[in-house]
Amino acid sequence: MVNRTLISIVDDDQPYRESMRKLIMLLGYTVEAFPSAADFLASRVLPETTCLVTDVNMSGMTGVELHRRLVDAGYAIPTILITAYPDKVAKDQALKDGVVCYLSKPLDDEDLARCLRSALQPGFAS
Repeated sequence: MVNRTLISIVDDDQPYRESMRKLIMLLGYTVEAFPSAADFLASRVLPETTCLVTDVNMSGMTGVELHRRLVDAGYAIPTILITAYPDKVAKDQALKDGVVCYLSKPLDDEDLARCLRSALQPGFAS
């Protein structure tokens, strides 16, 4: 059974974005993927997105900046940040700002699945 919960992925690394899309689909979710924060913000799926998975370090707008912009615009979309360059200070600040999870690459599939379940708990608000 396919879960109609929409997970949006934003990552400027096309091969990684595609592998993440496939992984999340295998977990049973409906997925849309975007190469940039601007593309996601301009998309028709923004209001339908129930969870956002985004890279921290992207050109144009970072994942942290995207999360802040969404919050400022009134979109309380649970957000999972992923980075190849983990930074404890950045992680602590992101979690304080309401990010659900801050994961490091290479990603552990179980960690991602756990974060998605947590983000999609009824009543979760970032």
